[in-house]
Amino acid sequence: MIQNPTNIASPFSNRAEARARLFEFSEALKDCEEALSIEKSHFKTLLCKGKILLSMNRYKMALDCFKAANLDPQANENCDLVNGFLEKCKKFEFLSRTGGFDVSDWVLSGFRGKMPELAEYIGAVEIQKSEISGRGLFATKNVESGSLLFVTKAVAVDRAIMDQDSEENAQLVIWKNFIDKVMETATKCTVVKNLILNLSAGEDEDILGIPEIGFFRPEADLGSVVSCEKLDMGRMLSILDVNSILEDAISAKVLGKNADYQGVGLWIVASFINHSCDPNVRRLHIGDYVIVHAARDVKAGEELTFAYYDVLSPLNNRREMAKNWGFVCKCKRCKFEENVCYKQEMRDLEIVLGKEQVDMGSLVYRLEEGMRRWMVRGKGKGYLRASFWEAYSKVFGSEKVMRKWGRKVPSVDNVVDSVVDCVGSDERILKVFLEGLKKGGIGINGGIVEMEKIMKIGRGIYGKVMKKQAMKTLLHFDGNNQELGLKGY
Repeated sequence: MIQNPTNIASPFSNRAEARARLFEFSEALKDCEEALSIEKSHFKTLLCKGKILLSMNRYKMALDCFKAANLDPQANENCDLVNGFLEKCKKFEFLSRTGGFDVSDWVLSGFRGKMPELAEYIGAVEIQKSEISGRGLFATKNVESGSLLFVTKAVAVDRAIMDQDSEENAQLVIWKNFIDKVMETATKCTVVKNLILNLSAGEDEDILGIPEIGFFRPEADLGSVVSCEKLDMGRMLSILDVNSILEDAISAKVLGKNADYQGVGLWIVASFINHSCDPNVRRLHIGDYVIVHAARDVKAGEELTFAYYDVLSPLNNRREMAKNWGFVCKCKRCKFEENVCYKQEMRDLEIVLGKEQVDMGSLVYRLEEGMRRWMVRGKGKGYLRASFWEAYSKVFGSEKVMRKWGRKVPSVDNVVDSVVDCVGSDERILKVFLEGLKKGGIGINGGIVEMEKIMKIGRGIYGKVMKKQAMKTLLHFDGNNQELGLKGY
């Protein structure tokens, strides 16, 4: 008796569905291939394989499966289901190819309701050997501030609202849960395991190869990053210690979350970005995705760098923070400040900055006069102003201090421009600039140049995935009441 191929293929398809629900994607795909080798147009298997590939962010391959399934007569009985997957795949494939993301509606809704649907995307970047440390991510063309560089989904992430009384215990719980999630995902999906194995464990950076950026693109061949190496717990802990990224309160602001919200996750492509105290990219966390964009204009061939810690701090403070991260920062800014900070006057200014009841106007005046005598020019001024940002922000934020020192210190425009040029856009910098405009009586109808500068800094903070009206809403200014401010501050 000749058996119907559909009946033979069905057990493999059923097992693939069961394995997919357990997130055992590698084994589920093997079952799909077995079923399709028996009947290449098996509707249920094509649908199952498409859903698995969609979950793995392989949009084009998933789209091919759903198109093939749509040709089967059974598709007529499941028309809405198949068409729904087809439309979703087309949308994600378009986003992953063009980077045409727009989160404006979500922002305008006050971050309420369903989060925007995102897809993985990699733009004009590549991995190269880095002069900073090991390997790094580099721009392959000139990009403007706010330009999208890539969007990537976490291998795993764990989050919690932090209570000050239990913060340390909560962090340990988050870290343990996070490790368990990564190990589970890597164990169940060979593709994820192979991608993780491209990451450094800390001491092997010099011997690791330079992976092609194409390995990490959504359209990558599933077999292009195959490795027979096993991922044991010891190696995993080392990889996560070096490559995991924290979600902090600033990242959470875009999520509309509580200020005490914290999380940790592993985003493969983002893991290749090194630290610098004059960073040129920023990230936004939305759901399990991280969106990385230029925080200032970036030139082709320039290495992309994050701020691992607060770079609006003096050199000695940054050195302590770097020590906590387990490295010594040797970026251009740190090297420049090392040469300046040996001066006794600079050391005195750093000591004064950390004291209470200090005349910040006097401190800023002394620093500016010092830079004039030391012949500090260009970016050097921006570096030192960023290091003493606390003092500048207090001076510009106090009408009393400005009345006393206003003519003896540089304008807020001048300081903001120089600091942004060095460390990129930052909410605190924008806040000071907005308050300065408000005190000067300038609203959205009153200063085109000023408003363009606000929007440029805003794009550096939040990226071009947020359109103009949404940016205005987030920055909280309008033309009727001349109000200027930064929501949440």
